Formats: sequence, structure tokens, C-alpha cells
Amino acid sequence: MKPLATDTLRAMLHTERERFIASHPQSMALARAAHRHYLFGVPLHWMRDWPSPATLFVAQAQGATLTCADGLHHSDFCLGDTGAMFGHSPPPLARAIAAQAARGLTCMLPATNAADVGEALANTFGLPMWQMALSASDANRFVLRWARAITGRSQLLVFDGCYHGAVDDTLVDRDPSSGATLARPSVLGQVHNHAAFTRVVPFNDLDALETALKQGDVACLLAEPALTNFGLVPPEPGFWAVARALCREHGALFVCDETHTISTARGGYARAHALDPDFMVVGKAVAGGLPCAVYGFTQAVAERMLRSKNAAPEGHSGIGTTLAGNALTLAALQASLDHLHTEASYSHMLTVAAALEQGLRERIHAAGRPWTVTRLGARMELQFMAHTPRNAQDVRDQAQGELEALVHLFMLNRGVLLTPFHSMMLISPATTPSDVARLLGVFDEWLDALARS
Repeated sequence: MKPLATDTLRAMLHTERERFIASHPQSMALARAAHRHYLFGVPLHWMRDWPSPATLFVAQAQGATLTCADGLHHSDFCLGDTGAMFGHSPPPLARAIAAQAARGLTCMLPATNAADVGEALANTFGLPMWQMALSASDANRFVLRWARAITGRSQLLVFDGCYHGAVDDTLVDRDPSSGATLARPSVLGQVHNHAAFTRVVPFNDLDALETALKQGDVACLLAEPALTNFGLVPPEPGFWAVARALCREHGALFVCDETHTISTARGGYARAHALDPDFMVVGKAVAGGLPCAVYGFTQAVAERMLRSKNAAPEGHSGIGTTLAGNALTLAALQASLDHLHTEASYSHMLTVAAALEQGLRERIHAAGRPWTVTRLGARMELQFMAHTPRNAQDVRDQAQGELEALVHLFMLNRGVLLTPFHSMMLISPATTPSDVARLLGVFDEWLDALARS
């Protein structure tokens, strides 16, 4: 089947944009009003990175259903781009937040449940020692400081196409022709040459990884177990066993960022696949969507951290913020670990995700489209390419931005919400078979519309 013509895609996008404008008058009005006080008309400029003519404004989100300002109900497969992976406002979480709000929010002192929360983190994720932050971006920044401090090394190693939040050191690119690290031109206000202290190698390339490590100056490899923000790129069989051994051989710490890959199983990908990280970072969904992140580490690493801190002069370490570990966050984290990060939650999520994956694959095959679906636990990606990607460059080479925008807006206009940055779908414990049926029904409509165009 020949690819869709650009003019056809643009005409279909125009039709869907007009449909959005007609069916979302309140969101359109709120977008105009918000422009008076917010840059780009939104509290965070990322909120404008959707293909709709204006941002969808939310009146309520509960379970796996999002209700917009126009009273339209959407089956939510975006789930706050993973922040609401366990569903919007799960009752145990809402009760814990309300109860703690009546007792105090923040004191810059540990609440009485701090020890219990630490025990629950260790039981859930398998690492004995923990610290808290307000976001995965912060947690990754702090871990990089610790890694450089305890190793005495300056270099960071990441994979091309990685996502570790707003960490300056990781917002760099790889020159595909030379392999050199380049400053990323889209990053605003750059004054430091982060490319001088970060090496970028292709994912799933063990030779490139070994070359980068054997120079002996890499403090840590900071990596997701699978690339999740450049489409979804899984590790090849045996990749992590060798990569982990190479880190140990060359004295580099392995920092596993599980912020997205906790969709894999209870405790995340690293625990399910025995990756044995030195550090682990989890944000977004870890406390049910409340601003919170945690980073865990081994006892051996903890001892090195203690030595580094005790040997340093008095003063700000550059690690930590005042609100990290506040009482409200601890209460939410405890409720989440006790009631959301459970085998029952994951059993439901993975069962429903498998059904959605199968339904999408059957429809793609029947339509004769050269596309694939890649799944990691409860998270999956519709990818407009004929094979599972091996690395970020593979994704770049196959990119079809207008087609991605079209499927997102087409589904949004029919009550199904996907992640806007790419065609990611996430299953929560609140997602039902009827939600999946709704998505697959709209997907059928979309395939029919493409076939008629």
C-alpha cells in the first residue's frame, strides 16, 4: 500500500482541526483567556505541544476518564504522560492526601511515617537506601552530582534519544556521521558546553558503549532500560547483561531511570529483569501523580556517598530542595506504595494492555499497513514503520510527524486521548475492556478514513 500523500494528510488534519473548534467552544474560549496571563496560554509551555487548534482544558479527571471543559468524556490513554499511570485520583491516594492536608504540609523535617515509607520503597524496588526529590529531573540531577563526587570522574554517558527530564547534561545530540556529541539547538539559554562532559552512543550498540567506557573517565551510564520518549525502543536480547558487565569492568556506575519503565512490572524493569543498578530513579507516577520522585541506591554506594559528603566542606551540596520529602508527599507516596504499586494492579494493567496490543496488530495487518506496535508492560507505541526500532536514528529515519498528529487529533475528536508527543498508549488499573473497545473502534474509523482518502 502506497504512503499517503502529504496533501491528503494536510487536508485531513484541516478537517479534524475544524471539528475540534466546533466541538470544543469552552476550551477555545479558555485558551484565549489564558493567553492574557500565561506564556503560550498555558501554565507550562509543554501543555501546548498538542496538534489541536487550542489546548484541551480539563474539568475533571477520574480513573481512566478525562472530562474536558466542554463536558466531553475521553477514555484517557495518555494518563498525564505516565504521571497518572495508576489512574486519576485513586481513592486511597485521595483519602491520604486529604487526611495529611489537615495535619500539615511541609516542615523540612521527616514525618513519623518516613521509616515506613523507606521500608516500602526497599520492598517495592529492591534497593535498600533512598532519598527524595520533587521530580525525576531533580532526582537525576542529584544522582549525577553524587556519581561524579564518589567516582572523581567528570564524564556522563547516555544513549542517543534518551529522556531524563530537564537535565542539562542529557540535552545533547549525537552527530550520526561522526559520533560526536553536539549541543542541542532547541535548548534555550545555553551558556555551558555540556557536550564537553557528556558522551552519546546509540542504544543497543555494545561496541560503541564499550568504546565510550574504556577511556576510564565515565562517572556513570544514565539510561532508561528501554528508550521511551523516542517512540519505544526495547533492548535487544542479552543487551543489558553485557552492558551491565561493561560498566562494572570500567568502573562506571549504572543509573537506571525507571520513570517511564515502571510500566513493565511491579518494581520496574530493572527488578523484573535483574539489572542490578547502582542507582535507580523513579518519578511521575511513583506517588500517584503528586509531584514526587525518589532515587535509590545500594549499600555499597551509600557508604561512598557518606564518605564524599563527610569529606566535603560545610555548605550547600547542590543536592536537594526545601520541599523534597515533605509530609504531604510522604503520605501520598505511602498510599501509592501500599495500594497502587501492587501485583493486582499490574496483573490488570498487563492483561488489558495485551488485549489492546493484539487488537491493534490485527487491524494493522488486516488493513495492510506497514506499521508495528511495540509494548513494554502496560505501555505501548503505535509506530509508523514496518519493524521494531533498534535505536533513535532508526526512529528518526522513519518519522511521519503529520501522520502522528492526525491519528492523535482524529482520536481526540472522538473521545480517545493518546500522548501527544508520539503515539503512546498507557493502561491503568482503572482502564476497562470497554475503554479498549472504544479506542479500537475509533482506530477502525481512522483506518477507514485513510483508505477512502
